[in-house]
Amino acid sequence: MRRILVVEDSGSTRAFVRAVLEDPGFADAYGGVEVSEASCGFDAMRLLPRGRFDLIVTDLNMADINGLELIAFIRKSEHYKDVPIVIISTQTTKPDVDRGLALGANAYVPKPFTPEQLREICAGLLAAGQGG
Repeated sequence: MRRILVVEDSGSTRAFVRAVLEDPGFADAYGGVEVSEASCGFDAMRLLPRGRFDLIVTDLNMADINGLELIAFIRKSEHYKDVPIVIISTQTTKPDVDRGLALGANAYVPKPFTPEQLREICAGLLAAGQGG
């Protein structure tokens, strides 16, 4: 069972990402997937100490603590510093992408994205976490 945290202020996008990652064609490869949702960076920071996540998917543009601040916090955490992070964002300029990756994100998925694009990136990161 893999645990994934989705941090996104749009309820419809959170629901879409959850559905993509809980799809049996994807989830069964990991003995199932449990998706937790946070509607903002602050909520994510409250959820992180409550358990171990194998992957974090976050938006950048959020009202309180934005995705870049959240990534910086995660990378400073002894418990989460090596957990893969995927950014999903409408901010797709080279400086935006470079900044997200420089802070420690492992992948950057521009919105809009297809279920296949998101699953492919997440599968690669989860497989790497299993040792290949």
